[in-house]
Order: sequence, then C-alpha cells, then structure tokens
Amino acid sequence: MDLVNDPLSPAARSLTCSIMVFTRDLRIADNPALAAAAGSARVVPLFVLDDAVLARWRDHANRLAFLLESLHDLDQSLRGLGGALVVRRGEWAPTVLRTALGAGAGQIHVAEDVSGYAARRLARLADAAAGARIGVTRHPGITVLRPGAIRPPGGAAYQIFTPYYRRWLDAPRRPPAAPPARITLPGGIDPGRIPQLGELTAATPSAAADTAGGESAGRARLQRWAGDHLDAYDAARDDLAADRTSRLAPYLHLGCLSPAAVAADLGGRRGGAPFVRQIAWRDFFHQVLAARPDAASRDYRGRGDRWADDTGALAAWQAGQTGYPVVDAGMRQLAAEGFLHNRARMIVASFLTKDLHIDWRQGAAHFLRYLLDGDIACNQLNWQWVAGTGTDANPHRIFNPTLQGRRFDPAGDYVRRYVPELSGLPASVIHQPPAAVREALGYPPPLVDHHAAIAEYRRRPRR
Repeated sequence: MDLVNDPLSPAARSLTCSIMVFTRDLRIADNPALAAAAGSARVVPLFVLDDAVLARWRDHANRLAFLLESLHDLDQSLRGLGGALVVRRGEWAPTVLRTALGAGAGQIHVAEDVSGYAARRLARLADAAAGARIGVTRHPGITVLRPGAIRPPGGAAYQIFTPYYRRWLDAPRRPPAAPPARITLPGGIDPGRIPQLGELTAATPSAAADTAGGESAGRARLQRWAGDHLDAYDAARDDLAADRTSRLAPYLHLGCLSPAAVAADLGGRRGGAPFVRQIAWRDFFHQVLAARPDAASRDYRGRGDRWADDTGALAAWQAGQTGYPVVDAGMRQLAAEGFLHNRARMIVASFLTKDLHIDWRQGAAHFLRYLLDGDIACNQLNWQWVAGTGTDANPHRIFNPTLQGRRFDPAGDYVRRYVPELSGLPASVIHQPPAAVREALGYPPPLVDHHAAIAEYRRRPRR
C-alpha cells in the first residue's frame, strides 16, 4: 500500500494537518517545530495550559503574567499569518492528543526539553499518539546545541564548563528555521481564549516587574540593549548599580527569543563574545540536567551537608533584613522587580548557604517564586554551583558580602536604590554601617558575623 496516498495513513494526514505544540518556544522566528508543521496544508498552533505546571506555579504571579503576555503576543503574530493560537487547559499529553484527533492531524511537532517532567510528559504523549497512529516529532530550538550534541569521552554530559565551551564554540550549528509565510487553521477549530491572570493565581505580580512578555518585546529589547551596551558588556556586567545586563533571560527561558539566533547575531559583534559565553553556560546547564534530571532537587555531588533548620534566618534573608546591605539590596530587588542582577544572585546565594548554612533548595524555591526567568536548569544548577554541591563541587567558593559590596557597588548606589533607609549614608560606611547608625535608621544589625559563620561552615561535618 502507498502510505502517502492512503487517506487514512499518518503520512497522508500529516500532509493535510499537523499540530504545532508550543512549550518553551513562544516565537515565530527560527522555530524548527513550527517550520516543520507549516509544511502541512492545515496547522493547529496549540498551547496547553498544563494543570500540573499551573499547580506548581500558583504563587508565581510574575512568571504567569509574563507567560500570558507572551501568549498574547504569539497569538497576534499567528493571526498576522492567517492563523491563531489555539489555547486549551488540562492534563498536557491527553489534551494534545485529543486536539490532534479532533483536527484529524497525522503529525505532532514539539520542541524537546530537558527537565524530568518535560521528558516524562513527552514520553506519555509519544506512547498515546502511537496508539492513535499519529506521529510525534521532537525538534531542537530551546538551546543552541541539543543537549547530547557534544559529549565528553565516555560520559553522557560535560561536568566542567571550560572543555564543554571549547567544544561548543566549534560544534556545527543547525541552519536557522524560516518563519512560515502563512498559517491556515483547519475548519471548525475553536481557538479558545487566553485566561486572565486572576483565573490562574490569587497572587499579584511584583510592583516593578514591568518587563513586557513576548517575541516582539524581546526582539525590541535585544536590539536596544545590544546597540547601547553590548560593546561594554564584559567591563560593566558586574557593576551592580549600572544595571547594564541584558535582562533577556525571561525571553530565552520561554523561547520568545531563539538562543541560537541571539548567539549568531551577537557573536560576531564587538563585545559579543563574552555575552555569547553566557548563552553557552545556559546550554551547559541544560545538558547537565538532561543527563541528570534529579539534579533539579538533589545534590549533583552529595557531600552529606547538615543544613540548618532556621526559619527565622530564612525569613530575614527572604525579606532583605540580614543586616548586610548588598545582600538586602539584592533580595529586595528580587521581590520588587522579579529580577536579580547576576552578581547579586551569587552574593545572596553564598550568604544563604555559607553564612546561614541553609539548604540551597530553600533559596532556589524562593528565586522561582519571583524570577521572571525562573529556568529550572539555570536556577537550580547555579544554586548548586554556589553551594558547592554541583558539577564543580567547590566548598570553598565563598562570597564575603561586605567586600563584594565595596568591590561591585563602590559608590553604594545599588544599596541606596533598594535599601532606602540607608540612602543618606556615604560610600565609606554604606556597606558596613556602625551599630549606632543602624539603630538610628531602623536598619538591623548583622544577622550573623560573617567570619565566625564561615569558620563554623568550614567545621561542619560532611561525608
């Protein structure tokens, strides 16, 4: 039998209708899964609000707001091509399959992902679709290189960034995927609607978390930031007060921007190489998580740490009331903006895990509640890098908060911006205010003595 000419065959149905399932690739440009689906006469561009994910995100108002804005932008782009975003809600794999069956589709196109949950739901979809004689094709697009594209000798994933980066730079790249010229929905498909934020969460977004979601906003921000700041990125990226980091992470996380396209665009421009190196770090963490999905919640290299159970200290850290100005500025920026400068992320993470001896998972969970980017691979594995439990298990990686403040916020402007009670202090004392000044300004004394806390950290028993 000629399967292509058999009207009931998957091959024939895939020529007639395909499903494009958007996940973390919410864009039209350089989207391999969308480009493949557009080869069919009819396409259902589908996004499923996964009940299991929504249950985990119910307190994550910043991320949900950014997601909804990104979906609205994607819908507008698809409507400009003649289609629309079809929105459904429910259990992910059955909902995708039900939509495919209802549309008479023969093929489902979806980007591959690396978390344990994403891998499991893709496997469930593939199994169910096979029983319905519907093909499922996984595509690249969430990272520059697919997680298994380069491997160390005898291993599933690189554990040290530098050799990975050398290979990453020389590895062949896939060609960019052209955006479709037109999207035509099958007849009788109801696009549904994108819900309001209040339908998904009772939480409210951070007051200053005003980053607009979506491919259009992401591309505009990329061009504006690159034009203004790319050439000085390497010199300015650790300057806390200057705020010259790109803030592109949320757009990369949800795929509003293609990481491959960003790397290709910026790599050859003046100042671009150090920024592209950060994209390589993102790929590095994704290939680690693909090989070890349990690293999202378990030590990559367990050391037998005996973490402190100190709810008061944890609450003070979360509220930005530790008595260390640069730590408190960072934690307040996170709560206010849904963003935290990368240097500040390392400082506050070191303080929690090394000075307070509190489990990195507590800090990672707090970050995910606020961060617009909230990427599991980058968030969890960066936390493990600082905590000394990750691929580079260095227990001696310690950030002295006072010295870090003086070095990366020498004038004190970052602290003044986020810790207003200290705004009148001169640079000479702002990172270590005297006790009398603290009392007069209503600013707390240091939660712990850094040197004593680190000495205790080093004495703590480990296996």
